[in-house]
Amino acid sequence: MSVKAEKLEGSMVKLTITESAEDFNKAIEKVYQKQKHSITAPGFRKGKVPMAMVEKLYGEGVFYEDAANDMINSTYPEEAEASGEEITSSPKIGVEQIGKGKEFIYTAEVAVKPPVTLGKYKDIEVTKHDLTVTDEEVMAEINKELDKSATYKDVTDRAVKSGDEIKLDYEGFVDGVAFDGGKASDAPLTIGSGSFIPGFEEQLEGAEIGAEKEIKVTFPEHYQSKDLEGKEATFKCKVNSIREKVVPELDDEFADEKCEKDGATVADYKEEVKAQIEAKKIEEAKTDKENEAIEKIIEDAKIEIPEAMINTQVEQMIDEWGQRFQQQGLSLDQYFQYTGSDRKKMGETLKPEAEKRIKTRLCLEQIAKDENIKASDEDYEAEIKKMADQYKMEVEKVKGFIDEKSKDQMMKDIEVQKALDLVADSAKETLEKKSEDDKKED
Repeated sequence: MSVKAEKLEGSMVKLTITESAEDFNKAIEKVYQKQKHSITAPGFRKGKVPMAMVEKLYGEGVFYEDAANDMINSTYPEEAEASGEEITSSPKIGVEQIGKGKEFIYTAEVAVKPPVTLGKYKDIEVTKHDLTVTDEEVMAEINKELDKSATYKDVTDRAVKSGDEIKLDYEGFVDGVAFDGGKASDAPLTIGSGSFIPGFEEQLEGAEIGAEKEIKVTFPEHYQSKDLEGKEATFKCKVNSIREKVVPELDDEFADEKCEKDGATVADYKEEVKAQIEAKKIEEAKTDKENEAIEKIIEDAKIEIPEAMINTQVEQMIDEWGQRFQQQGLSLDQYFQYTGSDRKKMGETLKPEAEKRIKTRLCLEQIAKDENIKASDEDYEAEIKKMADQYKMEVEKVKGFIDEKSKDQMMKDIEVQKALDLVADSAKETLEKKSEDDKKED
């Protein structure tokens, strides 16, 4: 086993990896043993055809491709690490020499971490955030909680009004002809929710229970059914039932139920909500501050990212999306089918974000290096403790899942976070927040 690295242009490296003839012969034998049970030849029982006979019938290289793939998959990770290069992409493989009794030689073209020339990264000017919490913001949050706690009561003595939850029968017609999917019985609808075609819900206001009402609407230009796009339709509707939302009063009883403090009053509840909003604003301001500073640092830095590095990041991001879809019971292929997209289109969409991720990481790593930022054992222990709390596990059990390679990655991540903290802490909040009009002018 040996590996040689040749520097190419644009932060690319060509690794030439040589494996012994003996190991390649073993790989051929392994492939033959795996496949022989499905091989047939005249005069031999199935699974009993000698390897020499198979090679005579189908050519000496009949097992080469599979053997080469096995060799590459089993040797590349170790050889890549042995090269000492900071590899940042999947390899582009090429076979240089292959044959029984010969050394197996293959190449792997890979991207490596490109050089980073930083500009200014301390005292970056960022937008100043207003952390004031108004009474209106407090009441808006409390009203959300009141709305969540609302109940419904049946109504029989009045017509439909906004906010009601109703059940209705309806059937839709275009040019006097009923269309598919336009009919339902006892369908639930909250008036004012905007869940039906624009204009539909508003026209139901004033409808009496049991009385038929005709509603005219126009389908949006970009509607899910192409046959109905932009068309005028008439719906014959009948309201079957009305339920009115009953929002509880904001009193000490409600406050005590929602507040962490025992025996809380409305005033206590408002103070608690105010503190929660303020904490959220502080966290959001911190994130915005970091993002704005990083964007300016990236803009001022000089980095040429190899295309292979970007492509690898894109593939990782697509896989991340796939994992999120799986958690929702949806496969990536199903998502592509529903949206009319595919892996290539998704990759093009994600490419700018992938490039930004890479530049952010490279800049922060360079800052950590220039500032001699190091992750300590105490930092590592604190991170493990955080993970243990998150997964409700014992610290030692969490450590048992982390090998040396994972620990090294965690230490690098800690250093990057420390570099980000340095950038954010030194940033100066001097810029005024732009209005929407100013943004449009930009």
